[in-house]
Amino acid sequence: MSADATHQSPAAAAFADVEHKPGAKKPDPILVADGVHRAFGGMVAVDVEHLEIQRGAITALIGPNGAGKTTLFNLLTGFDKPDKGSWSFDGKSLAGVPAGKVARAGMVRTFQLTKALSRMTVLDNMRLGAPRQPGENLLTALVPPLWRRREAEITEMADALLARFKLDAKRQDFAGSLSGGQRKLLEMARALMNGPQMIMLDEPMAGVNPALTQSLLGHIQALRDDGMTVLFVEHDMHMVRHISDWVIVMAEGRIVAEGPPGEVMSDQAVIDAYLGAHHDTDLGDDSLLSDEVADQLEREAEQEQAEREAENEEGGR
Repeated sequence: MSADATHQSPAAAAFADVEHKPGAKKPDPILVADGVHRAFGGMVAVDVEHLEIQRGAITALIGPNGAGKTTLFNLLTGFDKPDKGSWSFDGKSLAGVPAGKVARAGMVRTFQLTKALSRMTVLDNMRLGAPRQPGENLLTALVPPLWRRREAEITEMADALLARFKLDAKRQDFAGSLSGGQRKLLEMARALMNGPQMIMLDEPMAGVNPALTQSLLGHIQALRDDGMTVLFVEHDMHMVRHISDWVIVMAEGRIVAEGPPGEVMSDQAVIDAYLGAHHDTDLGDDSLLSDEVADQLEREAEQEQAEREAENEEGGR
């Protein structure tokens, strides 16, 4: 699907009158955050003054490594606690609410490193994602008639989602036998077992075989088309440009830019932050998908990582 086709969707049209600036107000925000701050020692990881996520749209949260994207995800979903700040989801405050209750409220997330339980089957991993399981109660578990009906409903829901994500043939395989891309699909499918209104994806393309990339893109777009809100963190700028309705840019813990993908990708500050020496290349240009550029960027990333590790070792002496 082309970028133009994507951005003519009703979800993209909702941003027609939205200002292209950090903290812009949206016509129908499902998530609103104010003054969210998180520091680790002397380092400020997140300092978000105001953030709104439009209901029913695909919003990309991008930024260089260390920008605070995953930390913000952790805070909003109850996996970490801020130093200060408040946020609401669908009109209800979730500040200080633990992760389990956040998920039950309708906001679920996936992780950059998948959390599939390798020694359990794909089907059992799916079943674990379902709420309201009476068999989890010790006393109820001793009386099968009290939980068998719900278990059958959960299994039927799991099988339907596995078929949707083309994992039904793997239902009885151990999750550990799946490829990296299949684990991403499994985690996304399992998140939907909760029946969420909003799903937050942390680098859904990380470690995915290119053969599965288009499939994942299609599934994310299908979630939006079904009325779900999608917020995702991603470094694959080709993906961001081609499926996002709106893009939010973080740097050093703050929101520094917002706008449609095409506009944000042409922002020189954003380009410099991402590509450095490659500043003349469009972040959404298909040439970035070439093996030569990918290999070069990978070598540069490995060199930077080695330099950081050397600095850490030197500092620890």
